[in-house]
Amino acid sequence: MPNILLIGNGAREHALAEAITRSPQKPGLFSFMKSNNPGISSLSEKTKLGSYSDLDAITKFAAKNKIEFAVIGPEDPLNNGVADALAGINIPAVGPIKSLARLETSKSFTRNIVSKYNIPGNPRFQVFKTLDGVEDFLNQLEGIVLKPDGLTGGKGVQVQGDHFATKKEALKLCEQILTGGSSLVVEEKFDGEEFSLQCLCDGKNVVATPLVQDHKRRFDGDKGPNTGGMGSYSLADHSMPFLKPQDLQDGLEITRQVAAALLKETGSAYKGVMYGGFIATKDGVKLLEYNARFGDPEAMNILPLLKTDFVEVCRHIIAGTLDKLKIEFDKKASVCKYVVPKGYGLPADHPDAASSKAKIEVGDVGKARLYYSSVDQKDDGLYLSSSRAVGIVGIADNLEDARRIAEEGVKAIKGPVAYREDIGTDALIQKRVDHMKKIRP
Repeated sequence: MPNILLIGNGAREHALAEAITRSPQKPGLFSFMKSNNPGISSLSEKTKLGSYSDLDAITKFAAKNKIEFAVIGPEDPLNNGVADALAGINIPAVGPIKSLARLETSKSFTRNIVSKYNIPGNPRFQVFKTLDGVEDFLNQLEGIVLKPDGLTGGKGVQVQGDHFATKKEALKLCEQILTGGSSLVVEEKFDGEEFSLQCLCDGKNVVATPLVQDHKRRFDGDKGPNTGGMGSYSLADHSMPFLKPQDLQDGLEITRQVAAALLKETGSAYKGVMYGGFIATKDGVKLLEYNARFGDPEAMNILPLLKTDFVEVCRHIIAGTLDKLKIEFDKKASVCKYVVPKGYGLPADHPDAASSKAKIEVGDVGKARLYYSSVDQKDDGLYLSSSRAVGIVGIADNLEDARRIAEEGVKAIKGPVAYREDIGTDALIQKRVDHMKKIRP
């Protein structure tokens, strides 16, 4: 019976904990979290609370409990070098070492790798450390995207038309970002539809998981501020209705080439998840960004569908032998809806902002699956934080039934909460299909 260490405390990690513990090998789960997730705690033999920057505490906890390998969920411990520290005591990790986690933690690193190795998918871009040349490059672009060169929790990207209107406003934002001490990546804006392609990687072999589409906007109809993600869906055929089969192949090929480039550039094998955020455009598939871990919420769409023993998947990632393992997913659709505080994503002076510390009641979610995210388990019950609270997932043979199951499950959460009703609906998906038909007849 293997002992496995899980690092992280969100809904993504709750889904990972579930995937680990349903292994027929009956592994012992040991969890290191920065706050107590009741879902992860209920599946763990032991838990320890602490900071993801406390490498000494993490390695001691791992050594004491004779851990075979670790699974690192969020980006912060990857950026802090947790995989490196564990490797130092001969405990491998599913999650890249710090130098390879730059795939996510440094926007310029990824753009430069893709450019250096002539991998398709890059936009026109430039990296700036000062304002010199910024205005000239802005004037060369029709649409503009601004990216601080570092971790931003999925909320730091500024897009023309969404966050600012004019090039004058863009220049002011550039000045603010550079004054804050961050390097800046300025890119051309693409017109198209986004999709998430999460791939398992052992350094040489890359295996695709079912496609997912995330919804970052806070309110129905893709309105309101960008968030960490309000929900997502996947289809039973593991594709997307607005994509061509070639789009998936192109995204997968880009990821394969990036994995090979990382090995050549650094001499180290990338072991973990390469989550590509792609966009289908009139000129083919383009790369928006990479994350060095499963998506949240996208992990909740695909991990419950995994038929292959996840413990074996992890072992093959570590051993570099993914090509020797048949990895299968159920041919089912899934819809994930995040329950959030009413004030989530809204200004601090908004009347609903106080909801972020309120108590909630979790009733019977029926056929849906429930994954705890940023909640605080106290003696007298469950409390909201300022972030997303609970992920509710419906799984069924078709999207409509999956959406209905998720919708019924969401209604079991009582308190000052909100969610997006339109995720997984025909109307929202048709809007994306129509958009792609318009730009790519």
